[in-house]
Amino acid sequence: MSHRLKSTAIAIIAITLLSACGGAEQPDTSAGKAAAPSPVAAPPPRPVDCRRASCVALTFDAGPGPYTARLLDILKAKRVNATFFLLGKKGVARYPQLVRREASEGHELANHSWSHPRLTEVSDKEIRRQLSLVQGQIKDLTGRTPTLMRPPQGRTDQRVAKVSRELGLAQVLWTVTAKDYRDHDPKLIQRRVLAGAARDGIILLHDIYPGTVPAVPAIIDGLRKRGLTPVTVSQLFAPDKAQPGRAYWNAP
Repeated sequence: MSHRLKSTAIAIIAITLLSACGGAEQPDTSAGKAAAPSPVAAPPPRPVDCRRASCVALTFDAGPGPYTARLLDILKAKRVNATFFLLGKKGVARYPQLVRREASEGHELANHSWSHPRLTEVSDKEIRRQLSLVQGQIKDLTGRTPTLMRPPQGRTDQRVAKVSRELGLAQVLWTVTAKDYRDHDPKLIQRRVLAGAARDGIILLHDIYPGTVPAVPAIIDGLRKRGLTPVTVSQLFAPDKAQPGRAYWNAP
């Protein structure tokens, strides 16, 4: 065998071995990359004038998760729109279709960071990364860019406010929490929410824990019996809009 033929044979064998081990990049023989998801044709939330009605914002953190689809069924049946503060790494990245469904059913999508660090304990650069990643995810999936964020554990400071302002994000905290991250009894969750709910308040729940979603029907019914209308955060603030960087615990 000539030197040239021997070299060619060795090269062919090497490529074959690398391909078998995944060590060589293979050409893309598909017809083309999948098209990016088209923007969601999202209806506005059900109309409510919170200047006249006694409204309270219903919010859910850290999803989507395995219980979110059932929650969306409940909200649809109860004719309620809520605000979802979405987590990027374990939520949006794992359940993109649920994010699109939330948008398509008129819910408000907001930012809860990429991986849920205490933003007050990381650098300015990391704060920006945590929030920017989720902004991009939601925009890519739905065509919408969030205007609201909730700092993990409610921990904020001047640095978090500054980065949020630069990204066009208002900070939304809460007036009522059921501590459903710790206690998973639906009846206890229901009692805590209804005991603290009041006009212009913001209710914090999570759609990632087993006891929360079963409590939601009774929470909605209980709010309505008390004359309170559950709405999104932006509906609660209307006709005003939340200002980027500012922190809100209830309606201004």
